[in-house]
Amino acid sequence: MEMCFADNNLGALVDLSALSEKDLIKILFAENSGVLIQAHEDSNVETAFAKANIEAIKIGTVSESDALSIAHGTTTEHFTISEMRDVWYKTSHLLDCKQSGTQKADARFENYKNQPLEFTFPKQFTGQLPAPKEGTRIKAAILREKGSNSEREMANAMFMAGFDVKDVHMTDLISGRETLEGIQFIAAVGGFSNSDVLGSAKGWAGAFLYNEKANKALKDFFARPDTLSLGVCNGCQLFIELGLINPNHEEKPKMLHNDSGKFECTFTSVEIAENDSVMLSSLSGSKLGIWAAHGEGKFDLPYSKEKYNIVGTYGYDKYPANPNGSGYNTAIM
Repeated sequence: MEMCFADNNLGALVDLSALSEKDLIKILFAENSGVLIQAHEDSNVETAFAKANIEAIKIGTVSESDALSIAHGTTTEHFTISEMRDVWYKTSHLLDCKQSGTQKADARFENYKNQPLEFTFPKQFTGQLPAPKEGTRIKAAILREKGSNSEREMANAMFMAGFDVKDVHMTDLISGRETLEGIQFIAAVGGFSNSDVLGSAKGWAGAFLYNEKANKALKDFFARPDTLSLGVCNGCQLFIELGLINPNHEEKPKMLHNDSGKFECTFTSVEIAENDSVMLSSLSGSKLGIWAAHGEGKFDLPYSKEKYNIVGTYGYDKYPANPNGSGYNTAIM
């Protein structure tokens, strides 16, 4: 049944009559080891098992419906997927009421099944991992602090894109071992710098603001006309805290605690608008799935929408698809 919960038009016709056990309850609630396979071509799987002398029993097919039926001998049980999904989700709803309050809990409960994930990939996307770029490589740096994570994944992605990647920890900048001279692209990664004990990226920002060498290195980097930067998750919170987004605005954007009042960890989607971004222009018009995991992910934008360059928005503007309540449904800017 949980496999059917993932879509709004997905059911199954199951017949367990071929199993030797005659007690349906024992079949459905057994804790024996087993493997369930859904195949595009059943005959191919059946042939492969037969050749390997492995017994396999076909128990059903998928249907485009809101129903699950389970047959066993002369007995057939019928279930409505959408109804049972709400029953299954009710426990989470009751917990949400305690964590986020009734208003947000009700919003999640009403909206979660009305926000199906939809993906639109760029025309040039093949699903194949590209070969590493050859030729001259632009020098890039991964910026991280104690508590950062995903720096290796970011480094690999940048290397595959053609950058010569350097690992730069805050101790390198504070000590003066690294000045970012010769670096044209910096990426501040995600995570929970300094365990977020002062708030998301507050301590990391302080390491730049209150250390002369690190402060100068960052200011000199952004003063140059040939540089590019990317802040992801905690790195985005860092850039916001440092006032690097819309630096000419008198009142700067902020990142606040999620409207739900709790840490949100969810799979949602973003839509990439038409844009001139070096990194995102080729993704214009795409709808992509993302993991969102943050406690302070709400973009608080004090001016009207046209004052900002909002490149990406959440697939739906209501909670929980927009997990934090960001102004103008902002996910990327």
